[in-house]
Amino acid sequence: MPEDLEHTEEEREKDAAQETPSRGVGEVLRDTEAYRSVIRRPSPNRSHNNFLFHIYPVRVPERVLSLKSTGRLGFISAVLFVILTVTGTYLMFFYRPQVSTAYFDMHEIHTQVVFGQVVRNMHRWSAHLMVVVVFIHMIRVFWSGAYKRPRQFNWVMGMGLLLLTLFLSFTGYLLPWDQLALWAVTVGTNLVGYMPSIGEQVRQTLLGSPDVGDPALIRFYTLHIYVLPLLTILLMAVHIWRVRKDGFAVGDREPEPQPAAEALVDE
Repeated sequence: MPEDLEHTEEEREKDAAQETPSRGVGEVLRDTEAYRSVIRRPSPNRSHNNFLFHIYPVRVPERVLSLKSTGRLGFISAVLFVILTVTGTYLMFFYRPQVSTAYFDMHEIHTQVVFGQVVRNMHRWSAHLMVVVVFIHMIRVFWSGAYKRPRQFNWVMGMGLLLLTLFLSFTGYLLPWDQLALWAVTVGTNLVGYMPSIGEQVRQTLLGSPDVGDPALIRFYTLHIYVLPLLTILLMAVHIWRVRKDGFAVGDREPEPQPAAEALVDE
């Protein structure tokens, strides 16, 4: 009798194995944590399928609307980026990225261009503030645990935006072409050259020559006004979209209010 029972269990296991279809590589990949973080399915209670409706989610936790909850640091960072774009566009009309003229163009912006000194100071202080605000924003997100599942991908986007903010500040540092800017970029690029394996190649790519000169100024100017801003706009769009798509971490920690049950009155 025990042999019959053992034989029956083996047959059941074989039948179960035959009924269970083999999973492909795509199905296994879709079940990984990384895939589910990057490719999120929209929740019917929090977001729409239409991209244009992702500006605001359907439901917003009350605590998110309070200033002390988020500090509006992400919004402030976006506003500072807009200010930098507007003021930088104005300064481009009067600046030439050439070693022989860069410093004198900055001097003319300060002394002869209408509102030149005001716009340049707004651009400079907005850049400093953006670095500080983005860094504090990352600290707040880490402190509140908003980087955890299912928002790991958006945390990576935020780290990318922090790096782009630092690169924007670094590339803009050379443009005035004064002694402070020249030696700051010289020291920075020399530090990059000490990176293992690829350091010297990266340094040559940034400078275009052994020393800081015309090729470096052109490359830093191109990175500062074209490449890095476009990448920042792209990551900001994805970042804001994922915030609306993933919902707010505060809402995950607070249970949704249940409707009060109506009392049944027996007549």
